[in-house]
Amino acid sequence: MIVRIYSKPNCCLCDQAKAVLEKVRERIPFDLIEEDIRADPATFAAYRYDIPVVIIDGRDTFTLRLEEAEVEASLQRGINGTPVADSGSQEE
Repeated sequence: MIVRIYSKPNCCLCDQAKAVLEKVRERIPFDLIEEDIRADPATFAAYRYDIPVVIIDGRDTFTLRLEEAEVEASLQRGINGTPVADSGSQEE
C-alpha cells in the first residue's frame, strides 16, 4: 500500500500529520512518500489551501488534520479490499 503526503517546510499541520502516519505505520506497514507540494505547480494549485494532503493508493483521503484511528481504518479498508474513500473530516 502506498501513502503519499503532500506537505511543505515550516508547516505545523504537516509535521503533525507525518507523526500520525509514522505512528500508524508502526502497526500497519505501508510505503510512505513525502513530497513538497511546491515542487509541482499543478499540485500546488490544486491543494495549496488543504495541506497536508494524504493520498492512499491514489485517492485523496485526508486533508489538514489526521487522526490515528481514521488513518488506520482507511488503511484497513484498503487491505481488506474495500476502496478507500475520503474520510469527510477535511475541515473543522
